[in-house]
Amino acid sequence: MIHDTLIAPFVEFAFMRRALVGALALALGGAPVGVFLMLRRMSLTGDAMAHAILPGAAIGFLVYGLSLPAMTLGGLAAGFAVALLAGLVARVTVLREDASLAAFYLVSLALGVVIVSLKGSNVDLLHVLFGTVLALDDATLYLLASVATVTLAALALIYRPLALECADPNFLRSVSPRAGGIVHLIFLALVVLNLVAGFHALGTLLAVGLMMLPAATARFWSADVTIMTIVAVAVGAVSGYAGLVLSYHAGLPAGPTIILVAGGFYLISLVAGSAGGLARSLWPGRHLEA
Repeated sequence: MIHDTLIAPFVEFAFMRRALVGALALALGGAPVGVFLMLRRMSLTGDAMAHAILPGAAIGFLVYGLSLPAMTLGGLAAGFAVALLAGLVARVTVLREDASLAAFYLVSLALGVVIVSLKGSNVDLLHVLFGTVLALDDATLYLLASVATVTLAALALIYRPLALECADPNFLRSVSPRAGGIVHLIFLALVVLNLVAGFHALGTLLAVGLMMLPAATARFWSADVTIMTIVAVAVGAVSGYAGLVLSYHAGLPAGPTIILVAGGFYLISLVAGSAGGLARSLWPGRHLEA
């Protein structure tokens, strides 16, 4: 019974194994980035950037069809362009960066949908918006694995200044202004890379899901950055596996089911988390004992 429920789908069907590998790669690369996005109070920035990559990917689709290199390069170009433009607008006008990003991401989302609709069918549009995690090919899996590898290697190099900037950004700027700017640019590049990877598996509407939900979940269990990162990766991996199993047996769409499972972990942690959950806040216990 346990084998038929939890293991058999991945033994019998290659597309389930591919989907599982893709979900694990997204969790491994995206969840640590999500932790730092959350600590830097840039969670909504990640969501905005996920929508911002759509026009570039859509132009790649319009010109070359469902071509992985074209859509990937287009998504990367659009993501970096929106990030730079939003920062520029915030610097030279009275508009703050969050409002600028909101404006750009709304325009980007609408523009991307229109571009896809010019050439594709409703099925293509659904694939772009919600992903095709059950239809990952070898090239896409290599891309997801490469992004995860690059992300982990880059985070290992910039971990200390990145963690320091989360704790005290003014101190890092005072010690080394140039280092702070370089670290910020590298981090934004990692955000865009992981969003483009998530786009190929989960679509533009859900790409940020395996990045932010595991990170938010981890925060309810620890305030230590390293532990949060480990917990976030574990939650992302389990969400991918459990979501695929549930979608297989219940006949549900795989991508949204994975995100719903991650959301379930978040709600459980919100209530029962040992580092700021509702139960601990309402019944903190005695701090001092004789």
